[in-house]
Amino acid sequence: MKRWATLLAGLGVAADDVVMSNTPTVSQERAIARLRADHRSLLGALESNSAWTERYEVASGPLGDFCETLHDLAAHVLMWNEINIAVFDEALLGRSHWSLDPRWETPEAGNVLNHAGVAAGRHLPGELLTHRLGAAHDALMAILDSEAWHGHVLESTTVAGLAHRVMTVPGQPAFFHAAVHLKQVESLIAATS
Repeated sequence: MKRWATLLAGLGVAADDVVMSNTPTVSQERAIARLRADHRSLLGALESNSAWTERYEVASGPLGDFCETLHDLAAHVLMWNEINIAVFDEALLGRSHWSLDPRWETPEAGNVLNHAGVAAGRHLPGELLTHRLGAAHDALMAILDSEAWHGHVLESTTVAGLAHRVMTVPGQPAFFHAAVHLKQVESLIAATS
């Protein structure tokens, strides 16, 4: 753990911001603030660029490049938000979502999901994509802002612990996704601390 802390400090990231397990490291209030800021960063990028389907440079995620445009990035973030909503829905019913199965938690499976989600999103007009993005964001905010945050689900994991696990890009601070690809994590950490 000390080696990770040193590496992350060199990147300007506090070690306690990076999720290595189902143990919550960010408070409920900070999780909500980060998710809200992350969503706003994506909406801001979309609103400031009228040409969503033109080439746009986004940072690679841990699984590589698959987003060529802002439209692609919105589809990618939307796909993972919708998967995460389903993860919480299943967990609150006492079931484990398919995406938590070890067969799906591999770089290869994640890569296939990323490419498929972006490809599917390319068929949606921007207006419908942003409508779905907003609806999914509202659903996630409702989950994070509920009293269920401290409740136990799935083999004594709390909703908070599950949220930290599924809503964190590997190697990045918790509750940022679009900001990772938009290279805005550092500024959003400062804004939400």
